[in-house]
Amino acid sequence: MFGGQQPILVLSQNTKRESGRKVQLENIQAGKAIADVIRTCLGPQAMLKMLMDPMGGIVMTNDGNAILREITVQHPAAKSMIEIARTQDEEVGDGTTSVIVLAGEMLAAAEPFLQQQIHPTVIIRAYREALEDIVNHLQSDLSVQLDVNDKAKMADVVKACVGTKFIGKWSDMAVKIALDAVETVTLNENGRLEVDIKRYAKVEKIPGGAIEESCVLKGVMLNKDVTHPKMRRYIENPRIVLLDCSLEYKKGESQTNVEIIGEQDFTRMLQIEEEFVQRVCADIIAVKPDLVFTEKGVSDLAQHYLLKAGITAIRRLRKTDNLRIARACGATIVNRTEELTEKDVGTGAGLFEIKKIGDEYFTFVTQCKDPKACTILLRGASKDILNETERNLQDALHVARNLVLEPRLVAGGGAVEMAASQLLTRKQVKGPYTAVAHALEIIPRTLAQNCGANTIRALTALRAKHASHTGAGVCAWGIDGESGEIVDMNVKNIWEPLAVKLQTYKTAVETAILLLRIDDIVSGSKKRGGNEPTNPAAMAQGQE
Repeated sequence: MFGGQQPILVLSQNTKRESGRKVQLENIQAGKAIADVIRTCLGPQAMLKMLMDPMGGIVMTNDGNAILREITVQHPAAKSMIEIARTQDEEVGDGTTSVIVLAGEMLAAAEPFLQQQIHPTVIIRAYREALEDIVNHLQSDLSVQLDVNDKAKMADVVKACVGTKFIGKWSDMAVKIALDAVETVTLNENGRLEVDIKRYAKVEKIPGGAIEESCVLKGVMLNKDVTHPKMRRYIENPRIVLLDCSLEYKKGESQTNVEIIGEQDFTRMLQIEEEFVQRVCADIIAVKPDLVFTEKGVSDLAQHYLLKAGITAIRRLRKTDNLRIARACGATIVNRTEELTEKDVGTGAGLFEIKKIGDEYFTFVTQCKDPKACTILLRGASKDILNETERNLQDALHVARNLVLEPRLVAGGGAVEMAASQLLTRKQVKGPYTAVAHALEIIPRTLAQNCGANTIRALTALRAKHASHTGAGVCAWGIDGESGEIVDMNVKNIWEPLAVKLQTYKTAVETAILLLRIDDIVSGSKKRGGNEPTNPAAMAQGQE
């Protein structure tokens, strides 16, 4: 009687719904696909990727985050994989490639369990437990304390980070730049440690010259020239005033109507404007500066007055540049010239000069006594090389910063992954828990793969080394990324900051958990009656 009943449609007709095991396996496939794109970018023998954006510009890089930023993907799970590379980059600045490779492997490790009809929550519980154990071990017996004042050890750690990048060839120079810059911007205010690289260590890229000419300036560099050609371009021990107001007559905000009756009124009006500018300049001249920087404009009249007083003026600075100069020479940024006092004048800089590099003029405020801001000057043959060098240098800076904030180290070259994997295996918990231990081995395996070594032989030997390790201290045997041999990281001096590793594991496992939790994908952008449009442009047109 009820046999011929029609199925009830709950979702609207142009929505597509996938659910159950199919979605979970698809998510795992998407995660693995993203990891495969990045896999060859891990380690010192990493390959570069060349990406073209829609505008025709090219990006050449082996930085995991930079590659994934340029790729457009359609699968939602792949999108969240790309998101984690960005998180890693913002949080600790390094380890973007390893986090993707590890997350892909964690997902792959869950696949056989899903096929055995084990419920995702069981897998997730085991993953969580494994992550907690890894974190506890890392913070206690797998990491060693670092003395921040030991410059040689700090340099080794940053060198290990730079070694896998394009600037590995100039690693000594890059390490020196990174450590100098971080040391400069480190601020210790009654117990509070602040290392703000983004705001106070500016990277200025100037095409031309060789990479070896790059350096950290003990001060600030700006892409500006003086406002008047007769102003001085070389001042030793300048007195610097920083302003946030314009040195010209203020215009009315909206339309202003002025009624003039006699001819003399007009002359008087112009006179008032001139008097205003003169008064502003007199306020400045009263504190006897040699240099005036302002974020706004400087009128011709103001230039004239300042020139007569022998003051050099530079206008239209960026707010960030102004803040950097303030930190470098000890001046205070003033909003109104009437409020200028002696203590607002910066006297910390040793030299102000303007140089012509290439065909542009650059202002240098250098030789500062105790600068808390600096500029990193990068030179290189082409724009692409400069961009890649800057990306690599950012990673090095972040590693140096992490060391200052949290001075603990773990062994590099896949050694810590193998050690953690061994500890998990020894607990002898069956099922997904052990799968995490195997998934961790992907890092040393990929390192060996990228050197063209015999992966199976290298990994078996490495596993045996870790299994037979009984002495005190952490077993630091890992893969040498250059040759694929097994080496002791204590001898090779390859160390990584604990902060980077912790973040990598947490992010990778959490992402795997997140993607395994999904059992339903409802997408509302399916064209009625037609096939699914493949590319995003077609999808945009297909939406009704």
